[in-house]
Formats: sequence, C-alpha cells, structure tokens
Amino acid sequence: MKQESNWEKFVEICFRVKDKELLLELFDLLFTHEEKDDFAKRCQIIHALIDGEMTQRQMAQELEVSIAKITRGSNALKQVDPKIIEFFKSWAYNKQ
Repeated sequence: MKQESNWEKFVEICFRVKDKELLLELFDLLFTHEEKDDFAKRCQIIHALIDGEMTQRQMAQELEVSIAKITRGSNALKQVDPKIIEFFKSWAYNKQ
C-alpha cells in the first residue's frame, strides 16, 4: 500500500470541505496572508499565460511579480495535463 504524501493529505482535506466559508477559514488557519497572496498571484499568472494577451513583461508589471515567477508559471504549464489548461480556460478567473 502506497503511503499518502503530506501534500496529498492536504489536498484531501481541502477536497472534503464543501463550504466556501469553511474553506476560507481553513486557509486562514493554515496560511499566512503572504502565502495566500502568493497562491492568488500564481493563479493570476497562469490565467494570464493561458489567455496570452500580454507579454511576460506586461504580466510582471500588471501583477507586480518578477519575470522569474512568470517563467516558472510558463514552465509549469508545459508539464501539466491539458485538462488543467482547459479548466482554466473554462473558468473565467476574473469573474466575481
């Protein structure tokens, strides 16, 4: 039997929380403000890369992140299952 990694355990906890407010509270418990901001920025980077309307330099200025963070996001996109990219395309990140 394969032992579940700590990351997989964390994902399982998040998956089981079906209430948005409860998930927000869980994240408040587990992550600092800076960590939550980093996750949110990473989502914005991935969305912008998939959208393809800005150059990496424009993304860095607009999102106030380094070019290196944009490059890491771009490299990650090259390795991810196309289903994830389709998920991001179908989910309008900037919609409220």
